[in-house]
Amino acid sequence: MDISVIIVNWNTKELLGKCLASVYDTINLCDFEVIVVDNSSSDGSAEMLAQNFPQVITIKNKENRGFGAANNQAFAIMKSKYALLINTDAVLTPGAVNKLWSFAKTQPRAAIVCGQLLNADGSKQNSVASFPTLLTLATNISLLEYLFPKKYPSKRYEHKEPIEVDSAIGACMLIRKQALDEVGFFDERYFFFFEETDLAYAMRHKGWKIYHVPDAFIYHLQGQSIGGNAKSRIEFYRSRYQFLQKWHSQYYYRAARVIIFLRMIIDFTLNALVAIGTMGFAKNIRRKLIIYAQLIMWHIKNNKR
Repeated sequence: MDISVIIVNWNTKELLGKCLASVYDTINLCDFEVIVVDNSSSDGSAEMLAQNFPQVITIKNKENRGFGAANNQAFAIMKSKYALLINTDAVLTPGAVNKLWSFAKTQPRAAIVCGQLLNADGSKQNSVASFPTLLTLATNISLLEYLFPKKYPSKRYEHKEPIEVDSAIGACMLIRKQALDEVGFFDERYFFFFEETDLAYAMRHKGWKIYHVPDAFIYHLQGQSIGGNAKSRIEFYRSRYQFLQKWHSQYYYRAARVIIFLRMIIDFTLNALVAIGTMGFAKNIRRKLIIYAQLIMWHIKNNKR
C-alpha cells in the first residue's frame, strides 16, 4: 500500500461525501486505502459512509476527540508508507496527490509535503505557515512576507518549483510514516489547531524537511468544517499558547502573551472607531467587536488563573 488517506469527520456529512468522491476520482497512480475517523457525529455521517463508501475503513469514536487524537488512531492502523491527511472541507483536483507523492519519493528527508490550497473561485489560499515568533506576533505578517519573501513565503508569490517551508496548513498534506515513527504522532493536548505546526517543528528539530509543491491544487472551503465563532477562535489562541510554552522559555512565552493581548486591544479599538463612524450599521464590524470582546475577556480570566 502506497498511501493511507485519513479524514477526520465531525458532523460534516455533505462535505465528507464530496471529499471522498474527489479521493476516488483523482488518485489513480498508486495503491491507497481510506480511513475515516468519525468524532461522534450525529448528522448521519456513519450511515452515509456505509451506504455510499462501504470500502472505507471507519473508526467510530463515542466522543469528539479532536483532530490530533483522531488522526493518531488512524496512524496506529495505517498500512502505507505515507499518510495523506485531508479535511472534510477539501476537494482534490486531478493529479494533486500524484504530484505530492511523486515529489516525496524523490526527497528521502521530506517528512511533510503540501500542495496549493484554492478558494472555490480558484484564487489561492495560504498553504504554508511560518512558525510563530515574537517578530511574527508583533508585526503584520503580510509586511514580513513582502519584505522577506524567501523566509516568509506566501500566496502572493508564484513559485515554479517546490520550496522548503516551516510548516504546512493541515487541510491537505502528505506525511511520511517513517518520520512519524521517529518523531512521534500528533501531540494530543492540542484539540484542533496547531497540531501540524507542532509536528512540523518537532520533525525539523530531528533533521526532517517540510515542502510545498505549488502545482498540486486542492480546493479548500476554508473554515466550513470548524466554523468561525468566538469558541473556535479561543481554541486557536489556547493552542498557540500551548505551542509557545512547549517550545520556548517561560520569558519568551510571557512576552508573546503580552504582545498578543496588546494587538488584540488595538484591533478592538480600531474596530470600535469604525463602528462609531458608521453609527454601528456595519454588521460585520459589530460581529468582530463581539468576538474581540469575548476573546479579551477570555484572556483576562486566563491571566488571573
